[in-house]
Amino acid sequence: MDLHIIKNYETWLFDPYFDEEVRKELKEIMGQEKEIEERFYKDLEFGTGGLRGIIGAGTNRINKYTIRKATQGLANYIKEQGFEAIDRGVAIAYDSRHMSKEFAEETALVLAANGIRAYVFEDLRATPQLSFAVRHLKATAGIVITASHNPPEYNGYKVYWEDGAQIATKLAGGITEAIGSIHDYYTIVPMDKEEAQRAGLLQYIGEDIDKAYIEAVKKQSLGGEIVQQVTKDFKIIFTPLHGTGNIPVRKILEEVGFENVRVVPQQEMPDSNFPTVAYPNPEEEAAFQLAIEMAKREDAHLIIGTDPDCDRVGAVVKNREGEYVLLTGNQVGALLVEYILSTLKERGSMPENPAIIKTIVTSEMGAIIAKNYGVNVFNTLTGFKYIGEKIKEFKETGENTFVFGYEESYGYLAGTHARDKDAVVASMLICEMAAYYYTKGLTLYEGLTNLYEKYGYYLEDLKSITLEGKEGIAKIQTTLQTFRDNPPQHIAGHKVLEVEDYLNQTKLPKENVLKFLLEKNAWIALRPSGTEPKLKIYVGVMEDSLHKSKKKIKDFIDYMLQQL
Repeated sequence: MDLHIIKNYETWLFDPYFDEEVRKELKEIMGQEKEIEERFYKDLEFGTGGLRGIIGAGTNRINKYTIRKATQGLANYIKEQGFEAIDRGVAIAYDSRHMSKEFAEETALVLAANGIRAYVFEDLRATPQLSFAVRHLKATAGIVITASHNPPEYNGYKVYWEDGAQIATKLAGGITEAIGSIHDYYTIVPMDKEEAQRAGLLQYIGEDIDKAYIEAVKKQSLGGEIVQQVTKDFKIIFTPLHGTGNIPVRKILEEVGFENVRVVPQQEMPDSNFPTVAYPNPEEEAAFQLAIEMAKREDAHLIIGTDPDCDRVGAVVKNREGEYVLLTGNQVGALLVEYILSTLKERGSMPENPAIIKTIVTSEMGAIIAKNYGVNVFNTLTGFKYIGEKIKEFKETGENTFVFGYEESYGYLAGTHARDKDAVVASMLICEMAAYYYTKGLTLYEGLTNLYEKYGYYLEDLKSITLEGKEGIAKIQTTLQTFRDNPPQHIAGHKVLEVEDYLNQTKLPKENVLKFLLEKNAWIALRPSGTEPKLKIYVGVMEDSLHKSKKKIKDFIDYMLQQL
């Protein structure tokens, strides 16, 4: 085993700075070389989204010490920006995961030790509420403790800047550098909690910001009279999947007039273990099993479910056979583009130079719909932080007006109250949209079919290959480099027209992504996940029937898997 790994392990095992709980955990793995290597071969990486990892002792794990180090680096970076940045403070939220509250407090007390005020939500809150709070409080930065939809053993640390968006490439680089310059954990000493409160450096926030946030979300409502027409008849089943969405989603649905909303009782309350699901991920139909069973009993018209930090939302609807099916993020995104733009046009309230923003691995269907309404379409790299960055650019230049942004992974935003994906506003709009189709005698599924018949059968799929550990990371990098050095001329019998290498281009920030544009409106993209040990294969096609689209998707994925 490498000497620096052994040194790191022994430091954490014997240095009195680390507490007895750490020592106990590390003694239990003594002699387990593979486990020790995984925990100590590197520092947990601070990427453009912050930290995310398995909870546990070690430099490559998320724990109060790696949280302290990240926070000290952020504090050093803020102090470099000057007194005003220090004085404006940092907003902090946390979700229902293991150690989230404790990590939030550690974060606040390290900031306080640096003379930076921490505004901490009094209890768990949704991620978009943190994004809103940063600008509402005029804070310099924001932090949310969450690992989104990862399994229970994970947690994370996402950093936002003064515009309410997650830090993008340049900012992340500066903060990463500041964190990297810290070599000794024992130099980081959090302030005593009572002392921080007496000094005004730890302040708890909550109800006032909640009310302001809900009012801001409500301004994006388009339902109006339609919701009032169906309020008692239209049945909605909602599951927060043991996370933070229960209160804000139910509140906004009540505010806009929905009365017949039922919550899945087994998944209503926050629970760090997410006991009723394998993964608390609304992208997975399995996460909706209990909701679907309840919907069948209630004969519900719509099911919605939010992930633990309530920034993603999934929708389940009846198909033509009367079966409940989970719509993809691309399908919901296209439906929302149509609903929002058609409503704005009908009311004569389309803003000047309207724009929607999507990512490079998101379906082209929404873009085609938007262009049909004369709306500009902008593409960003994968990750809502880039959409947030674009919204900021629009505000500064005044050249475009943001209307809607979305990504295939179930993230949506209407309005600029937040600068991150927001499952609260998205839940409201999905319910209003479904109610609109209900008044026309249609389900959302039938509304989607109508769009397919008008614009073409756009279909997408995503295959994620999990490659864990040191060897897995190396395998992901080698695979991408192989495709970069020797790009295929044909994929499953379809000619490759162009290769977009986002590591070697100038239009967008550089990222390790390859996208192959194929004949007949097809494309394939390869990218490593930014938050999980996965290689992701995205596929998009367009045909004149759903059957043809499904077959082509399968052919492409089968081909790509054979190459790996």
